[in-house]
Amino acid sequence: MSSTLQLTEQLIARASVTPVDAGCQDLIAKRLAVLGFVCETITSGPSDFLVTNLWAKRAVDPVDTAQAATNTIAQSMPVKTVVFAGHTDVVPTGPLTDWISAPFSPSHRDGKLFGRGASDMKASLAAFVVAIEEFIAANPQPQINIAVLLTSDEEGPANDGTVVVCNALKARGETIDYCIVGEPTSVERTGDMIKNGRRGTMSGKLNVKGIQGHIAYPHLAKNPIHLLAPVLAELVGIEWDQGNAFFPPTTWQVSNIHGGTGASNVIPGSVVIDFNFRFSTESTPESLQKRLTSVLEKHELEYDMGWTVGGLPFLTTPGPLVDAVREAIRTETGLQTQLSTTGGTSDARFIAQICPQVIEMGPPNGTIHQVNEYIKVADIEPLKNIYRRVLENLDRLQQQAHT
Repeated sequence: MSSTLQLTEQLIARASVTPVDAGCQDLIAKRLAVLGFVCETITSGPSDFLVTNLWAKRAVDPVDTAQAATNTIAQSMPVKTVVFAGHTDVVPTGPLTDWISAPFSPSHRDGKLFGRGASDMKASLAAFVVAIEEFIAANPQPQINIAVLLTSDEEGPANDGTVVVCNALKARGETIDYCIVGEPTSVERTGDMIKNGRRGTMSGKLNVKGIQGHIAYPHLAKNPIHLLAPVLAELVGIEWDQGNAFFPPTTWQVSNIHGGTGASNVIPGSVVIDFNFRFSTESTPESLQKRLTSVLEKHELEYDMGWTVGGLPFLTTPGPLVDAVREAIRTETGLQTQLSTTGGTSDARFIAQICPQVIEMGPPNGTIHQVNEYIKVADIEPLKNIYRRVLENLDRLQQQAHT
């Protein structure tokens, strides 16, 4: 059994359903500490939903960096920091009777490793750790800082997880240059797709007010559903933006409509709709809010509105990080990886606020959040090797900058 597979199984065996970490981060921190990482645990949240976060960093010795530099310009160049980020928490198992084997007892069948979190994302965590171990063993004095950021609140509300660590790093002036998030982004084989950006998400709750009354006397009432209908038709027809080379156009979708008392002879006094924007870098929360509100005002609705911005869009265009990952994938697997910004949100949205280059790259995502979640064993070692090769590529880039 490879070291990566063994660690993956050890992590799956820990029942770390959000926000419980179940010792996953401690297990990882102990292995990183041996390599010279300074490990910091940051807890956040109320006592009944306490989140555990890990920030572990191995910084380049400034004396070694100066000695390695061959000229004054090189000595003045800042050391780049590469971060591997992910989450130790998993979603609930669902009905245990639907699992072929116990979800927190890793098991093998037909070349697949089964267990909750196998692909989302404990295999990635194990691959992070072993990749770093192998890289440092071969490069005991690298020219890059290496860090690991983990949380137990990614699958949950995400209020006390990665965003808390990012805010702490920002407050202390600590910078990140490159970040690889181990989310399962691949489709068929590890490395066939990476995410170099994600759309933003913004939700709204609109409460349109009317006047309740008897359905037989509509002149004495004001039906808010009737008032809302032409507004919905107009909003559905709006082209919010045209997207760009990396993002599809922004979309607006209604998710829920609530109106009426339940009685068939009562005109409701209000109707509430929940909606969501998934928006590209061509739009901002402010611009979308302004355009939607202008439609409501045009139709002279009486309403209340609440907004929640779940995450801003981010985009990492081809450059040092994307190139390093592409080359690592091509060298390890022979695949020409596809860049994509599709899918939902991840903690990359928080990291992108303090890091200029962020990508997501992990194993195939076909069974994530499902009963009988699994990862093909054949996908695990290539994943680890890709992460190691990314470190090698970025370290080589830093060394070239020093010459």
